Amino acid sequence: MKSITYKIFAFIILTAGGNAVQAQTAPTAPTGKISGSLITDSGKPADFATVTLLRAKDSSVVKSSLSNEAGVYSIERIAAGTYLVKATVVGFDKAVSAPVNVLANATVNVPVLKLVSSSKSLAAVTVTATKPLIERKIDRTVMNVENSVLAAGNSAMEILERAPGVTIDKDDNISLRGKQGVTVMIDGKLTYLSAAQLAALLRSTDGNSIQSIELITNPSAKYDAAGNSGIINIKMKKNRAGGTNGSFAATAGYGQNHKASSSLNLNHKDGKLNLFGNYSYFNNKRPQNLVLNRTINDAGVNTFFRENTSLLGNRNSHNYKIGADYDISKTNTLGVQLSGYNSSFDGLSNNNTIISGNQGNQTGVTTTGNDSREAYNNFAANVNNRMVFDSLGKELSMDVDYSHFWNRQSNNYINNFFQADGNTLRTRSLLRNSLPTKINIGTYKADYANPFGKTMKLEAGMKFSYVATDNDLRTDSLLNGNWVADAGRTNRYKYTENINAGYVNFSKTWKKTSVQAGLRAEQTNSKGDSRDINGLATINERHYLSWFPSVFVNHELSDKHSLGLNYSRRIDRPSYDDLNSFVQILNAYTYQQGNPNLRPQFTNSFELSYTFNKTYNLTLSYSKTTDVMVEIPRQIDEQKVTFITRDNLAEQNSYNANLSLPFKLAKWWSMNNNITGFYLGFKSPGIDNGQYALQGNSINTFILSKTVKLEGTFNYQSPLTYGLFHIGHQYGLDAGISKSFAQKKATLKFSVSDVFNTREQNLNVRQGNLNFNVYQKNETRVARLTLSYNFGNTKIQARRHQSGADSEKSRVKSGN
Repeated sequence: MKSITYKIFAFIILTAGGNAVQAQTAPTAPTGKISGSLITDSGKPADFATVTLLRAKDSSVVKSSLSNEAGVYSIERIAAGTYLVKATVVGFDKAVSAPVNVLANATVNVPVLKLVSSSKSLAAVTVTATKPLIERKIDRTVMNVENSVLAAGNSAMEILERAPGVTIDKDDNISLRGKQGVTVMIDGKLTYLSAAQLAALLRSTDGNSIQSIELITNPSAKYDAAGNSGIINIKMKKNRAGGTNGSFAATAGYGQNHKASSSLNLNHKDGKLNLFGNYSYFNNKRPQNLVLNRTINDAGVNTFFRENTSLLGNRNSHNYKIGADYDISKTNTLGVQLSGYNSSFDGLSNNNTIISGNQGNQTGVTTTGNDSREAYNNFAANVNNRMVFDSLGKELSMDVDYSHFWNRQSNNYINNFFQADGNTLRTRSLLRNSLPTKINIGTYKADYANPFGKTMKLEAGMKFSYVATDNDLRTDSLLNGNWVADAGRTNRYKYTENINAGYVNFSKTWKKTSVQAGLRAEQTNSKGDSRDINGLATINERHYLSWFPSVFVNHELSDKHSLGLNYSRRIDRPSYDDLNSFVQILNAYTYQQGNPNLRPQFTNSFELSYTFNKTYNLTLSYSKTTDVMVEIPRQIDEQKVTFITRDNLAEQNSYNANLSLPFKLAKWWSMNNNITGFYLGFKSPGIDNGQYALQGNSINTFILSKTVKLEGTFNYQSPLTYGLFHIGHQYGLDAGISKSFAQKKATLKFSVSDVFNTREQNLNVRQGNLNFNVYQKNETRVARLTLSYNFGNTKIQARRHQSGADSEKSRVKSGN
């Protein structure tokens, strides 16, 4: 891997000088350059102003550019001659320079241009620019959550469930277009959380703080190779307008229990320094009901179990982020960011299991009560530096990240065993367990981009990550009044992982065709060390190098018709906890267990897309995943026990057709429809399961007046098969209305999720000796009232930043 690293470094150094070599070998090309800066009449930089180069003799336009955040601009490759520089920006009169003489191979510094505030009154002018809720781009689908009625008061998880092609199962596994293995990023940063922990974070994130959700089904080599079904990137609100500005939102809701959330975003920019921060609080009391029916056949004798579990959980969470960006120079910005969350969950569950014999006669009853406590804490720090070398976009960005997670789960179980007549069958069983977890993640990454003119671009980069986890599970049983360690359910698990990665990405655009090709390499070194109560160790080490090519081709057949074709290879590594063999108990007959022998899965994906009129899109895709990781139920017939573990099946084949149909039915009514048909097939020795399925959603927006908006969303998923599980259909309707006032700075929103209370989950397994079905109903119908208020100057959006620690965080578990 060292030789690969050295080659990438050498490649970056060589390409950094590419423009200089090109200039020497092409002396006849225009070589002049002008640069300068803009300020307003208040003395502050005029950022993001349009700068136009005009010929002095006739004022014809030659080239144009934008000033950066410091008000600095530059225009290159100018032929010798005399020019004028014109600067314009909304709210200010235009500014024009004196004539400027440009010579070959020379750089001319234009005197500072001052933009004076326009004397014209803009009070009578109203500009309305509303982004569609669903926006289809070349490489991704964007759900513009900001200002949506349905986002008000909902958590990030609840909003994500409404995104096109996204489904979330009873165990909080996220699927995109029917496939699991989604990588979730927040502001371009990998979350490094497992499905359970990610669910905890998303449920504790206030939807009012989200700007948009990006769905990227086939990412390029620039992204981490994790995620066989693609990437979901959640962009949070942030702005960088001059002065002080911000927003505040508060929500109160009620379903079967109370809901409350609030968020505050603040930003201050003065000259070279930009300070920003946000804080959100989320409280959610949420019931859940689960029914499990199973039949166990032991030596021809059937035993029937009907388990009914009710859970009432209360989650409180605090999320925060503070940071600063400082412009060291006109081309160099240094950023620092601190973030974290503190989340707690208190839950009381009661399980009642009725046991019946072959003739249907009741033979026994078992009850299990569980008092659970969970705490999830995270602190993360990021230092980033971005250097821009020219106006064409040549730049180098670097990130150093550190994240620390400390989580704790504890459970207290009381098991009672009764005969059919109600008499005690055997002595009450008391169990308790605790699972403290510590995770440390460190990453470094560097990304370099070098455009060659307007039609070619070379990108290269590297990333190094190191992860260390420590899980210390202890389970005790109460025997004769003393707590005694349960050797079979107690262990300490340590896991370390180092990934070294590098990539090269090249893109070229012709008149009607664009091509992007990339190659990423990731070397993985991991070690799992599991020790039982006696110190006996089971160690699993792995070292492997993987290559991940990607190719994207887009061609415009005409003004209204375009085609796209792409291919990529990706990987999904097991979550840290899935590799630990410890047992998590549900009741006396049901538990969940990790698998230290779980292998990573690899996916090859192909996608063909057609776009009509730059609006309607049809995508056909196929992917094959080898060693696919899925949840597998297993059963020990003689012990009457069923447990869930993750294991590798030989392969998964996925065929997918997605249709995006936005319509403007009237000036006041817009509709966006997204329909996905797919087939998922799973094969392994003794297993050959597959089924055609359909997903769809329709989002309707009604503009009732200039200040009143109504939205409604309908989602449907047909029955489908995933691994051994056959999952029933799901559907639901959400609706909301909003009213803006105080010159549109304030908004009051009322919404109801799952209006008809139809969202529920049904699944069953009929495979080998397994015969059971599960019904789960969560609290889904909730009414919410949200008040939001924006203050200060919010006309310019901030620099967004993507750190290097995002992929590893997505594999950390964080609760229910």
